[in-house]
Amino acid sequence: MTVQHDEPAPSVHPPRVHRRYERMLRAAGVQGRFIRRPSGRVHVIEAGDGPPVVHLHGNNTSSLSHLMLLDHMTSVRSCLVDRPGFGLSDPEQFPRDGFRQCAVRFVDDVLDLLHLERSVLVGASGGGTWAVWYALDRPHRVAGLVMLGSVPLLPGARIPVGIRIMATPLLGPALSRTVRPGRRMLTTLMSAMGEGENILRHPDLLDSLVDAAHDPVATAANVAEFRALLSPLGTRAAARIRPEHLQRLGVPTLMIWGDRDPVVSVTDARVTVDLIPDARLEVLSAGHVPQLGHPSRVGELLAEFAGRVAPRG
Repeated sequence: MTVQHDEPAPSVHPPRVHRRYERMLRAAGVQGRFIRRPSGRVHVIEAGDGPPVVHLHGNNTSSLSHLMLLDHMTSVRSCLVDRPGFGLSDPEQFPRDGFRQCAVRFVDDVLDLLHLERSVLVGASGGGTWAVWYALDRPHRVAGLVMLGSVPLLPGARIPVGIRIMATPLLGPALSRTVRPGRRMLTTLMSAMGEGENILRHPDLLDSLVDAAHDPVATAANVAEFRALLSPLGTRAAARIRPEHLQRLGVPTLMIWGDRDPVVSVTDARVTVDLIPDARLEVLSAGHVPQLGHPSRVGELLAEFAGRVAPRG
């Protein structure tokens, strides 16, 4: 087995999700394990040796969406974390009031349990929101921040219609219970995010997205997170990452962007990078998930950045 349990415990996720993990981790030659917070278990995939780099994946996916980077990051200690309710991690309540504090507390606990005083944080999409919040609230624990693809709460962000629908009371939860996408629908959705061709290069990952869409725990986590961040009228004011927040972001920052990212355009990304005191923007020929089409380049950028800014773990 490649997924190790610190102690026996029943899983809240369907067996097909576990089987997918087993196959993909075995093929990648890496292992996963559970660490335990007071509110439940967190699943982490670890590989490599060197400065610590902690990955927070986006919505509708899991740590498996960063798995292809590990072959290109052997000079760092990579920790791919399943956020609450996603992947193999246990769920927790996402309060509408205090959601940011909930996210920061989660990262605090993960770093403590991994025995990391400071690390590089890599956040993708919704995980990027958590990473930015954490860097703002706990700069002493963040050696460097990486936004891997656009962060949907940045200035200029365009929230996709499907996500806004998921945040709608009654309609969103009803759709999550009744609509179970297959490969064709998810490929269409990835095309809308600029990654239709690239996701087909990762068939196991695509199948893991299908698994997640059929996992009631993961879909509930998605709906709860979207409803905590969004109202039918748009982003909740308390959740927005405003220009003045970016101006006081006091950690070295790397932004890896796709030139076809439909959520935050490159033009708006350039505005963001100019607001952050120590930031650099790398633009790749990609959509919302740059590592799908450029795993070696993204891994190279992350390893170089971590080697420059982070202590060894």
